[in-house]
Amino acid sequence: MPGTPDAVRVALAFDFGARRIGLAVGDTLTRSAVARGAIAVHAGGPDWAAIRRAVAANAPHVLVVGTPYNVAGGETAMTTRARQFAADLAAHCALPVEQVDERYSSIEASARLKAERASGERRRRLRKEDIDSAAAVVILQRWLEGER
Repeated sequence: MPGTPDAVRVALAFDFGARRIGLAVGDTLTRSAVARGAIAVHAGGPDWAAIRRAVAANAPHVLVVGTPYNVAGGETAMTTRARQFAADLAAHCALPVEQVDERYSSIEASARLKAERASGERRRRLRKEDIDSAAAVVILQRWLEGER
């Protein structure tokens, strides 16, 4: 039954960046997340048509945006931009948006991908888009673990 604590919720996560926005999808039943690529950010802002297509394709109940802070936990210019993106996302998609501290998510994602490559699990060369979507996986896993 929707709205009950036991209802499975699908979440679509966004790793907001100045050039790309990484995507990941997961759910509260499996508590796992899967990378879903990256969407370009142009001079005029995010590619909202691509974002709406991603939302439609994944049918999430909630959207999760990583909010960057500096090492000490303070805000930066990107914190403000990520919060604005979260607000715009809520307006464009008419879904609830939650934010998660994304500190070190790109570093963690890069390390995971490099380990996969070193083990032979991943054969393809790492691209920036791969790191962005892997960072969205980290953000979504944090949300699934209750870091809100």
